[in-house]
Amino acid sequence: MTQADLPPIRDLSTADLRAALAAGWADFRAVPRFGLFFAAVYVVAGLLLTQLGAGLFTWTLTLTLGFPLLAPFLAVGLYDVSRRRARGASLDFGSVLSVVWAERTRQIPWAGAVLLIYFLFWSFAAHLLFALIMGPAALLGPPDTLTSYLTPAGATLIAAELVFGAACAFLLFALTAVGLPLLLDREVDFVTAMLFSLAVTRANLPVMTLWAACIAVLTLLAMVPWFLGLFVVLPVLGHASWHLYARIAG
Repeated sequence: MTQADLPPIRDLSTADLRAALAAGWADFRAVPRFGLFFAAVYVVAGLLLTQLGAGLFTWTLTLTLGFPLLAPFLAVGLYDVSRRRARGASLDFGSVLSVVWAERTRQIPWAGAVLLIYFLFWSFAAHLLFALIMGPAALLGPPDTLTSYLTPAGATLIAAELVFGAACAFLLFALTAVGLPLLLDREVDFVTAMLFSLAVTRANLPVMTLWAACIAVLTLLAMVPWFLGLFVVLPVLGHASWHLYARIAG
Protein backbone atom coordinates (compact mmCIF):
# COMPACT_ATOMS: atom_id res chain seq x y z
CA MET A 1 0.00 0.00 0.00
CA THR A 2 1.31 3.42 -0.90
CA GLN A 3 1.04 6.53 1.23
CA ALA A 4 -1.71 7.78 -1.09
CA ASP A 5 -3.82 4.73 -0.19
CA LEU A 6 -3.82 5.57 3.51
CA PRO A 7 -6.66 7.61 5.00
CA PRO A 8 -5.90 11.30 5.51
CA ILE A 9 -4.91 12.38 8.99
CA ARG A 10 -7.99 14.28 10.10
CA ASP A 11 -8.44 16.62 13.04
CA LEU A 12 -10.45 15.07 15.84
CA SER A 13 -12.43 16.73 18.61
CA THR A 14 -14.13 15.67 21.82
CA ALA A 15 -17.36 15.62 19.79
CA ASP A 16 -15.87 12.76 17.76
CA LEU A 17 -15.16 10.84 20.98
CA ARG A 18 -18.71 11.36 22.22
CA ALA A 19 -20.12 10.27 18.87
CA ALA A 20 -17.89 7.18 18.78
CA LEU A 21 -18.91 6.17 22.31
CA ALA A 22 -22.57 6.69 21.49
CA ALA A 23 -22.24 4.56 18.36
CA GLY A 24 -20.35 1.91 20.35
CA TRP A 25 -23.11 1.77 22.92
CA ALA A 26 -25.71 1.53 20.15
CA ASP A 27 -23.84 -1.40 18.57
CA PHE A 28 -23.64 -3.23 21.89
CA ARG A 29 -27.33 -2.71 22.63
CA ALA A 30 -28.32 -3.81 19.13
CA VAL A 31 -26.28 -7.04 19.07
CA PRO A 32 -25.10 -7.75 22.64
CA ARG A 33 -24.42 -11.43 21.93
CA PHE A 34 -21.24 -10.60 20.02
CA GLY A 35 -19.94 -8.21 22.65
CA LEU A 36 -20.66 -10.69 25.44
CA PHE A 37 -18.92 -13.48 23.53
CA PHE A 38 -15.70 -11.57 22.86
CA ALA A 39 -15.74 -10.08 26.35
CA ALA A 40 -16.06 -13.59 27.79
CA VAL A 41 -12.86 -14.61 25.99
CA TYR A 42 -11.11 -11.60 27.51
CA VAL A 43 -12.48 -12.23 31.02
CA VAL A 44 -11.55 -15.92 31.00
CA ALA A 45 -8.03 -15.04 29.83
CA GLY A 46 -7.80 -12.43 32.59
CA LEU A 47 -8.88 -14.89 35.25
CA LEU A 48 -6.32 -17.41 34.01
CA LEU A 49 -3.57 -14.78 34.21
CA THR A 50 -4.66 -13.89 37.72
CA GLN A 51 -4.56 -17.54 38.74
CA LEU A 52 -0.94 -17.69 37.61
CA GLY A 53 -0.25 -15.31 40.44
CA ALA A 54 -2.74 -16.80 42.88
CA GLY A 55 -1.58 -16.27 46.45
CA LEU A 56 1.26 -13.97 45.36
CA PHE A 57 0.42 -10.29 45.70
CA THR A 58 3.41 -9.20 43.60
CA TRP A 59 2.76 -11.45 40.61
CA THR A 60 -0.97 -10.77 40.68
CA LEU A 61 -0.30 -7.01 40.73
CA THR A 62 2.16 -7.21 37.84
CA LEU A 63 -0.01 -9.44 35.64
CA THR A 64 -3.19 -7.49 36.35
CA LEU A 65 -1.64 -4.11 35.55
CA GLY A 66 -0.06 -5.47 32.39
CA PHE A 67 -3.14 -7.35 31.20
CA PRO A 68 -4.94 -4.31 29.64
CA LEU A 69 -2.07 -4.04 27.14
CA LEU A 70 -3.59 -7.05 25.34
CA ALA A 71 -7.09 -5.56 25.03
CA PRO A 72 -6.79 -3.97 21.55
CA PHE A 73 -5.99 -7.24 19.79
CA LEU A 74 -8.93 -9.02 21.46
CA ALA A 75 -11.28 -6.32 20.11
CA VAL A 76 -10.76 -7.22 16.45
CA GLY A 77 -13.98 -9.25 16.34
CA LEU A 78 -15.88 -6.26 17.70
CA TYR A 79 -14.46 -4.06 14.94
CA ASP A 80 -15.91 -6.41 12.35
CA VAL A 81 -19.34 -6.40 14.00
CA SER A 82 -19.43 -2.59 13.91
CA ARG A 83 -18.22 -2.57 10.32
CA ARG A 84 -20.93 -5.03 9.29
CA ARG A 85 -23.66 -3.05 11.04
CA ALA A 86 -22.55 0.16 9.34
CA ARG A 87 -22.63 -1.56 5.94
CA GLY A 88 -25.89 -3.38 6.58
CA ALA A 89 -24.15 -6.73 6.10
CA SER A 90 -25.32 -10.00 7.61
CA LEU A 91 -24.58 -10.47 11.30
CA ASP A 92 -24.13 -14.02 12.51
CA PHE A 93 -21.37 -15.75 14.39
CA GLY A 94 -20.33 -17.76 11.35
CA SER A 95 -19.73 -14.64 9.26
CA VAL A 96 -17.94 -12.70 11.99
CA LEU A 97 -15.76 -15.57 13.18
CA SER A 98 -14.83 -16.45 9.59
CA VAL A 99 -13.46 -12.93 9.15
CA VAL A 100 -11.55 -13.16 12.42
CA TRP A 101 -10.20 -16.58 11.39
CA ALA A 102 -9.20 -15.26 7.96
CA GLU A 103 -7.07 -12.61 9.65
CA ARG A 104 -4.58 -15.30 10.64
CA THR A 105 -3.07 -15.10 7.15
CA ARG A 106 -2.89 -11.30 7.09
CA GLN A 107 -1.07 -8.75 9.23
CA ILE A 108 -3.03 -8.80 12.49
CA PRO A 109 -1.15 -11.86 13.85
CA TRP A 110 2.08 -9.89 13.40
CA ALA A 111 0.54 -7.06 15.36
CA GLY A 112 -0.45 -9.62 17.98
CA ALA A 113 3.16 -10.80 18.14
CA VAL A 114 4.26 -7.21 18.72
CA LEU A 115 1.73 -6.93 21.55
CA LEU A 116 3.00 -10.15 23.11
CA ILE A 117 6.62 -8.99 22.97
CA TYR A 118 5.53 -5.65 24.38
CA PHE A 119 3.75 -7.38 27.25
CA LEU A 120 6.81 -9.54 28.01
CA PHE A 121 9.04 -6.44 27.96
CA TRP A 122 6.64 -4.67 30.33
CA SER A 123 6.65 -7.64 32.70
CA PHE A 124 10.46 -7.84 32.66
CA ALA A 125 10.86 -4.10 33.22
CA ALA A 126 8.31 -4.15 36.04
CA HIS A 127 10.28 -6.83 37.85
CA LEU A 128 13.50 -4.93 37.22
CA LEU A 129 11.93 -1.92 38.94
CA PHE A 130 11.10 -4.14 41.89
CA ALA A 131 14.76 -5.09 42.20
CA LEU A 132 16.12 -1.56 41.71
CA ILE A 133 13.83 -0.02 44.32
CA MET A 134 13.27 -2.84 46.80
CA GLY A 135 16.77 -4.28 46.55
CA PRO A 136 18.49 -7.16 44.71
CA ALA A 137 16.83 -9.68 47.02
CA ALA A 138 13.58 -8.97 45.20
CA LEU A 139 14.95 -10.88 42.20
CA LEU A 140 14.94 -14.06 44.31
CA GLY A 141 11.52 -13.39 45.74
CA PRO A 142 9.80 -10.00 45.52
CA PRO A 143 7.95 -8.83 48.66
CA ASP A 144 4.66 -10.64 48.75
CA THR A 145 2.64 -8.84 51.42
CA LEU A 146 0.72 -5.59 51.24
CA THR A 147 2.56 -4.24 54.29
CA SER A 148 5.81 -4.43 52.32
CA TYR A 149 4.50 -1.67 50.09
CA LEU A 150 3.34 0.58 52.95
CA THR A 151 6.87 1.90 53.37
CA PRO A 152 8.76 4.77 51.69
CA ALA A 153 10.44 2.30 49.34
CA GLY A 154 7.11 0.60 48.66
CA ALA A 155 5.40 3.91 47.89
CA THR A 156 8.25 4.82 45.55
CA LEU A 157 7.90 1.47 43.83
CA ILE A 158 4.16 1.87 43.31
CA ALA A 159 4.62 5.40 41.94
CA ALA A 160 7.39 4.25 39.58
CA GLU A 161 5.33 1.30 38.38
CA LEU A 162 2.32 3.52 37.71
CA VAL A 163 4.35 6.10 35.78
CA PHE A 164 6.24 3.49 33.79
CA GLY A 165 3.11 1.45 33.16
CA ALA A 166 1.18 4.52 32.01
CA ALA A 167 3.96 5.49 29.59
CA CYS A 168 4.12 1.96 28.15
CA ALA A 169 0.34 1.73 27.88
CA PHE A 170 0.06 5.08 26.11
CA LEU A 171 2.76 4.17 23.59
CA LEU A 172 0.98 0.91 22.85
CA PHE A 173 -2.30 2.80 22.56
CA ALA A 174 -0.72 5.26 20.11
CA LEU A 175 0.52 2.39 17.95
CA THR A 176 -2.72 0.40 17.93
CA ALA A 177 -5.69 2.75 18.47
CA VAL A 178 -5.95 3.40 14.74
CA GLY A 179 -3.51 0.75 13.54
CA LEU A 180 -5.55 -2.35 14.38
CA PRO A 181 -8.79 -1.14 12.77
CA LEU A 182 -6.74 -0.08 9.74
CA LEU A 183 -5.27 -3.59 9.44
CA LEU A 184 -8.75 -5.06 9.44
CA ASP A 185 -10.07 -2.51 6.95
CA ARG A 186 -7.29 -2.28 4.37
CA GLU A 187 -4.41 -4.25 2.88
CA VAL A 188 -1.51 -2.64 4.70
CA ASP A 189 1.47 -4.06 6.58
CA PHE A 190 1.50 -3.84 10.36
CA VAL A 191 4.49 -1.48 10.49
CA THR A 192 2.79 1.03 8.20
CA ALA A 193 -0.44 0.70 10.20
CA MET A 194 1.30 1.33 13.51
CA LEU A 195 3.24 4.30 12.16
CA PHE A 196 0.03 5.77 10.76
CA SER A 197 -1.68 5.28 14.12
CA LEU A 198 1.23 7.02 15.82
CA ALA A 199 0.97 9.92 13.35
CA VAL A 200 -2.77 10.28 14.03
CA THR A 201 -2.11 10.30 17.77
CA ARG A 202 0.59 12.95 17.45
CA ALA A 203 -1.61 15.12 15.25
CA ASN A 204 -4.49 14.89 17.75
CA LEU A 205 -2.55 14.52 20.99
CA PRO A 206 -5.02 16.18 23.42
CA VAL A 207 -8.05 14.30 22.06
CA MET A 208 -6.24 10.97 21.79
CA THR A 209 -4.80 11.39 25.28
CA LEU A 210 -8.33 11.92 26.56
CA TRP A 211 -9.47 8.83 24.66
CA ALA A 212 -6.62 6.78 26.14
CA ALA A 213 -7.53 8.03 29.63
CA CYS A 214 -11.18 7.06 29.10
CA ILE A 215 -10.15 3.58 28.00
CA ALA A 216 -7.76 3.16 30.94
CA VAL A 217 -10.18 4.40 33.61
CA LEU A 218 -13.18 2.47 32.31
CA THR A 219 -11.15 -0.70 31.86
CA LEU A 220 -9.61 -0.56 35.34
CA LEU A 221 -12.99 0.15 36.95
CA ALA A 222 -14.53 -2.71 35.00
CA MET A 223 -11.90 -5.13 36.28
CA VAL A 224 -13.30 -4.87 39.82
CA PRO A 225 -14.59 -7.25 40.89
CA TRP A 226 -13.36 -10.24 38.93
CA PHE A 227 -13.39 -8.47 35.56
CA LEU A 228 -17.21 -8.64 35.42
CA GLY A 229 -17.62 -5.04 34.27
CA LEU A 230 -15.66 -5.91 31.15
CA PHE A 231 -18.73 -7.72 29.81
CA VAL A 232 -20.12 -4.25 29.09
CA VAL A 233 -17.09 -1.96 28.96
CA LEU A 234 -14.96 -4.00 26.56
CA PRO A 235 -17.64 -4.37 23.85
CA VAL A 236 -18.62 -0.69 24.03
CA LEU A 237 -14.98 0.44 23.81
CA GLY A 238 -14.25 -2.03 21.02
CA HIS A 239 -17.19 -0.85 18.94
CA ALA A 240 -16.40 2.79 19.75
CA SER A 241 -12.78 2.33 18.63
CA TRP A 242 -14.00 1.19 15.23
CA HIS A 243 -16.33 4.16 14.90
CA LEU A 244 -13.53 6.56 15.84
CA TYR A 245 -11.36 4.97 13.16
CA ALA A 246 -14.25 5.25 10.68
CA ARG A 247 -14.43 8.99 11.36
CA ILE A 248 -10.74 9.21 10.48
CA ALA A 249 -10.96 6.96 7.43
CA GLY A 250 -14.04 8.74 6.13
